[in-house]
Amino acid sequence: MKVTLNILLIAAVLLLTYMCVRSIRTPLEFKDEKEKREKTIIARLVDIRKAQIEYKNVYKEHAGSFDDLVKFLDEKKLPFLIKEGVLTDEQLEKGMTEQEAVKKGLIRRDTFWVLAKDTLFGKEYVANEIRYVPGTQLQFDMDTATLTSGSGYSIHVFEASVKFDEYLNDLNRQEMLNLDDKAEKQGKFPGLRVGSLTEINNNAGNWE
Repeated sequence: MKVTLNILLIAAVLLLTYMCVRSIRTPLEFKDEKEKREKTIIARLVDIRKAQIEYKNVYKEHAGSFDDLVKFLDEKKLPFLIKEGVLTDEQLEKGMTEQEAVKKGLIRRDTFWVLAKDTLFGKEYVANEIRYVPGTQLQFDMDTATLTSGSGYSIHVFEASVKFDEYLNDLNRQEMLNLDDKAEKQGKFPGLRVGSLTEINNNAGNWE
């Protein structure tokens, strides 16, 4: 009887120790994995922002869908300026302009037309991947809107986002729910987002 009691006591101590260790390790493991995933997601959202800004520079509005954005990256050509040589101090003092220097062959300025994808991200970039949350087949949510500034101007805006419960749903559920609850109480978006459909924020990310 005494031996059985001791075994049960030891088992209870081991179980309690295990539960204490897990209660400490679970939040740390969740935090580490969350930060790892968010690093790649933020990089992708920055790519979306970069592409949307260039799209707007060309079309005066943002791409309303990833199909439009990918087509832009894969098919639209943008000007790329090659510069060789600069005006010397002596030439500047004489009032010489770049245009004059180019005509005289003193410096070179050539414009090439390059695919948007190559200009923005490099030749190896796969444009269609910009729509996906890294490591998944889940697409970012993306939409556009037109807002009115305080001075009465119409401002085109876009938003791309992914929620906690979409990119963290295979991790500890309670930790994820804690993030949602914290975001709700603070009036923040429950996930990662770049741009906004409700405020003019200069295409900022909510991690910045």
